[in-house]
Amino acid sequence: MKRDGLNRRSQGLGLKMRLPILIIHICGGVVGLLSGIAAMSFRKGSPRHRMAGNIFFISMLTMASTAAYLGNLFGGASALYLVTTGWLTARRREGETTIFDWGALLFGLAVGVPILADGLRIAGGLIPAKPGVPVGMILFLGSVVLVAAAGDVRMLVRGGVLGRQRIARHLWRMCFGLFIATGSFLAQRRVMAILGGPKIMLLAALPLILMIFWLIRVRFKNAYERKSVTSSGGVHPLPT
Repeated sequence: MKRDGLNRRSQGLGLKMRLPILIIHICGGVVGLLSGIAAMSFRKGSPRHRMAGNIFFISMLTMASTAAYLGNLFGGASALYLVTTGWLTARRREGETTIFDWGALLFGLAVGVPILADGLRIAGGLIPAKPGVPVGMILFLGSVVLVAAAGDVRMLVRGGVLGRQRIARHLWRMCFGLFIATGSFLAQRRVMAILGGPKIMLLAALPLILMIFWLIRVRFKNAYERKSVTSSGGVHPLPT
């Protein structure tokens, strides 16, 4: 009887702790969505872009850490890893690495390998599928995290990233973090019901579409500038 009473008390305390953290998680996710969209909209490198990016970073840290506490450990850890490494890429000077990058690499491997392993075991029928989570999405997320970890290895071997590689690294990691936040928010049953059902999940792909757009723009802009240097001996930056 005493044990039952203690169990009920601990469950009650757990529910009381869970509710405020859930509220913080939702608030962090909403602010992250709004600030992420704003950062994409503002001119890259402008004060407004940097301010929105900083707000996005802080809100994503809040959302990811609370998601891990609420049970979505690998999803929260993936967002935390990608957004943190993407944000630091923009904050540092070109060609700069620190001991933190080695820790981030190990963290990325510790997150990506179990996610991919779980996806493969689910696909092979060795463990049951997770309710509401397609196995394809698990494999996709694990692969992306490991690709990011491979990028960390490449950066560390080369002694940092420069030029368009630095911009691309910042862009795709921050955009994919926004994709995780958008997908997690829209996947909630109540949100689906309010916004019009499963079709609303198509909006979750918007950050990936914007990511591809900006990566292509960065790539071709740099190609044009290199061509200008070769033909005239001077740099003619494109308007933004």
